[in-house]
Amino acid sequence: MQQKSLSACTTILVGKKASLDGSTMIARNDDTFHAVAPHKFEYHQPQTGQKGQIVKSWLNGFQAQVPEDSYGWPGVPNVDYKHEGYYDESGINTKNVAMSATESTYGNERALAYDPLVKDGLDEDCIVRMVLPYVDSAKAAVQRTGALIAQYGSPAGNSVLFSDKNDVWYMEIVTGHHWVAQRIPDDAYVIAANRVSIQQVDFDNPSEFMWSDGIQNFVADNHLNTDSQGWNFRHIFGTNNQKDRHYNNPRVWFGQRYFNPEIQQDPEDGELPFICRTNHKISVDDIEYILGSHYNETPYDPLQSSETHEKYLYRPIGLNRTQNSHVLQIRNNVPDEYAAIMWLCLGYPTFSPYLPFYTNMNDTAPSYNDTSMHFNLKDAYWLYKGMSVLVESHYKEFIQGNIDFLTECRRQFRAVVAQTDQAANKYHGQELTEFLTKQNQALVQTNQTQTLQYMGELMTQGINLSKLTFDMDKNL
Repeated sequence: MQQKSLSACTTILVGKKASLDGSTMIARNDDTFHAVAPHKFEYHQPQTGQKGQIVKSWLNGFQAQVPEDSYGWPGVPNVDYKHEGYYDESGINTKNVAMSATESTYGNERALAYDPLVKDGLDEDCIVRMVLPYVDSAKAAVQRTGALIAQYGSPAGNSVLFSDKNDVWYMEIVTGHHWVAQRIPDDAYVIAANRVSIQQVDFDNPSEFMWSDGIQNFVADNHLNTDSQGWNFRHIFGTNNQKDRHYNNPRVWFGQRYFNPEIQQDPEDGELPFICRTNHKISVDDIEYILGSHYNETPYDPLQSSETHEKYLYRPIGLNRTQNSHVLQIRNNVPDEYAAIMWLCLGYPTFSPYLPFYTNMNDTAPSYNDTSMHFNLKDAYWLYKGMSVLVESHYKEFIQGNIDFLTECRRQFRAVVAQTDQAANKYHGQELTEFLTKQNQALVQTNQTQTLQYMGELMTQGINLSKLTFDMDKNL
């Protein structure tokens, strides 16, 4: 449990009118405590009439029965789940409902004194399995999660992302039983990073907010509202400490700085806004850049060549211990049958590509779903991790080549998506699922070949960069 409880992620949410093509998008880096924690990408088939099924946590005493009918969905769990828990992390079900869980979030000691965390409650290791296969909208996903927290309690502070083609919701579970969820406005975006983020809650607007039963009385009875006016969820339940100022707030600052460079803000400011708007239409590329960022082109970049105190002051967004990074996109400009794409990166998001997977699939490629616990280049996890290590080993010399490699990957991926969309009109039902599955797996094979070739180039260049060299007579 400790390994994941010390984990920390970064979240981005985008409403459909804020995006470049009218998509809703939810995205997150899955960051773990250890740099090596192999993950796989697998597909769970839909089920009907499967009575008595139990979801069991390998980390605490939680277990619960689930409904007998479920939708199909892909997940990105740990390989060693019996020691580390499932942690499926993210997926989009066959109803085009997306879920990403969780962003570790820390409630303050005042609130936790009156509603402590529940040791054997529903934690992030099982939350995707308990919710995503059984919901047909983002709002229904919030409601099911809230009902489960009311029934079983939560052993940790967790924030959860949900979306469908119309709605994006962000839910913050801050004590054993209390939570608030806010619908992200269609024309807005959000950056969140390991602290309570939601601000003013409007209890007269249930279409935009949802909350745990009795939360207003809980706050009033225990004198938790520190503001003389308003009902600021961040102030009531959140923290504002040194860790926030150096570990959490700067990541939010950098994301907002990227989308709104015209606004001057302090990286350590604890009042950075939750709901944000920009004149820039947000693309998948933008989200990938932020999720792989390390305070690029600022004094806080740890990869800069000069040695300064500032370069190590703040925790970057993209890390070596990011086990997977994902953008869950539900498009509104194509038919529902192939509208959902899961952009998945299994290497460092700073140096590795995000492959687009149509989630109307019936399987994933063996290099993704059969991951070894130890280094093996046949596995996507190890392939992209290995490539990332090579790039960082000679960052100054390799970074431009890596930028060129990722740029070409993005070009190819978008061309493949456009071609697949056009061809998909010929298929329906199971034939369409088979076609999209084959397209996914063909892209995996193509990029695997390209990445191995690129790694060979890096290794060859690296040989010539060795310090074990000297100017020598050509005849020696």
